[in-house]
Amino acid sequence: MAVKLTKNEQKKQKDALRQYQRYLPTLQLKQQQLQVVIRESQREIEKLKEEQMKAVEALSDWIAVYGGNTVFPPESSISTLVQIDRIEKDRGNIAGVEVPVFKELLFKRVEYDLSYYPLWVDKALDGLKDIAKYDALIATLEERIELLSHELRTTTQRVNLFEKVKIPETKENIRMIGIYLQDQQTSAVVRGKIAKKKLVKVS
Repeated sequence: MAVKLTKNEQKKQKDALRQYQRYLPTLQLKQQQLQVVIRESQREIEKLKEEQMKAVEALSDWIAVYGGNTVFPPESSISTLVQIDRIEKDRGNIAGVEVPVFKELLFKRVEYDLSYYPLWVDKALDGLKDIAKYDALIATLEERIELLSHELRTTTQRVNLFEKVKIPETKENIRMIGIYLQDQQTSAVVRGKIAKKKLVKVS
């Protein structure tokens, strides 16, 4: 983009440069914060998946019973007694981004005949609910990561724009204007000296 080779334009470019240099560290800090939180969330997901796997293993015997016991028809299997109603979430703010915060997983109240199911049904249902809660926690964190990753991409684009385009471009504009103004000043001095010599010769 062509710039005017004037003092006013030089001042405008210097003001713009100061603004870019003042704003860039804020963007870089935001970029770092987003990267840290995304990594922490990814580690938290891995930890939750490990804990969920342990919970699944603890129920492995019963899970085998659910899958292999023909006493329970599909519509009456123990897994049908655990029905998610809704996930309750709060909203949080990370580096200016609104993100979901897991609050509670609520289940529908399902009535069942205790005489129809084995004695361990209540404990099994608690285990299944815990496993479902891990899914809800992981899904909430994955949603958070998606939102933060989108913001990180936008912030990184801005950092690159400032670092690689705007600041170098503005510095070059200031340099070019400075050279031009200096040349103009030198030319004016030379013209002044020539005019003075002519006046001296005339007199």
